[in-house]
Amino acid sequence: MKHRQKLLHYPILYDHQGSNPLFLAAMGEITAFHMANNPQYAKIVEQAGFRPGSLTTLDDLYRIPPLPTLFLKRHTMFSRPERKMLIKATTSGTSGRKSTVGIDLNTGLFALEMVWRSFRHYKLTSLTPTNYIILGYQPSRHNQAGIAKTAFGFTLITPTLHRAYALRDTGDSYELDIENLVKALLRYEKQGFPVRFMGLPAYHYMLLATLKDRGIRLKLHPKSYLCLGGGWKQFYFEHADKSELYRLAEEVLGIQEDHCIDFFGAVEHPVLYCDCKNHHFHIPVYSRAVIRDVNTLAPVGYGVPGILNLLSPLMRSMPLHSIMTDDLAILHEGAACGCGNPAPYFELLGRAGLHEIKTCAAGAAQFLEQDFALSQST
Repeated sequence: MKHRQKLLHYPILYDHQGSNPLFLAAMGEITAFHMANNPQYAKIVEQAGFRPGSLTTLDDLYRIPPLPTLFLKRHTMFSRPERKMLIKATTSGTSGRKSTVGIDLNTGLFALEMVWRSFRHYKLTSLTPTNYIILGYQPSRHNQAGIAKTAFGFTLITPTLHRAYALRDTGDSYELDIENLVKALLRYEKQGFPVRFMGLPAYHYMLLATLKDRGIRLKLHPKSYLCLGGGWKQFYFEHADKSELYRLAEEVLGIQEDHCIDFFGAVEHPVLYCDCKNHHFHIPVYSRAVIRDVNTLAPVGYGVPGILNLLSPLMRSMPLHSIMTDDLAILHEGAACGCGNPAPYFELLGRAGLHEIKTCAAGAAQFLEQDFALSQST
């Protein structure tokens, strides 16, 4: 898969125009690979009437049959032997079901280089010793959630002095421990090293609101960062406007907005999206996005809301190169942002299913369920 390798090392992180031919070739390669190594996926592609060699322009990408996350919560489709999976991770399962994703050595090395290049682009790599506040799970053997693994991995891009966690492991479950974070922050301030916050926005807001209510005002090291990731999850209806979150970060931590960064990603689509100075998720060369109509799943143009379909040839271990998320989004041209990044960006609107939103994604998942059952019986 030479085109996939070349795409990984493409020198300009957001140059879609120059990388389009490589991306199309890599998507054709990875589709053919999964069809050859995953009989169930091959049947899905064949029944959709798609041929990997038919990708000639970006407009053809939507024709690659996307796997809905709803389908992946019921089926694990490895294209490599399970014994070769270096890492297994699950989604957070806030809706009651979890997807299991396996990552082999090849995919893991690709992901590490991709993430490292993205962090370096945003000047997040550093040799300065750093303390971490993780607004999420303390690592544990009984927790395989991808968000826990990702948050811990984030702490490896600098020398780490100490980690404090919002969700403390009690042995068989987790307990929210904001008090522990407050004590850790007071200690970190005295040490004088940078502090990086990483995790769910809801817990960020809880921590900042607690500090404000107690009249605590900190002045952290100027190289400190507030990093958001994972969405609001079950706290969706309580979410604060991001501008209010950034204002609180400056008020109680001394961290200014240009050091507040939002990340987007999914266990089923391990490409890292970092927001720009205008807080938009521009799409790196490793991926592309298609917005699909909520009723027909047909692709829609810029500025039209629909279901977010993410594509990337990164994953060799599973056929996750075209994933239909349960996120509602709008795709915008890069020039509309004003930050200078030419790559298109997507604006997240919420989760499909909230407020009784019904989409065609559930129907697509049901059709795939039927096809999967049929393939298992033949």
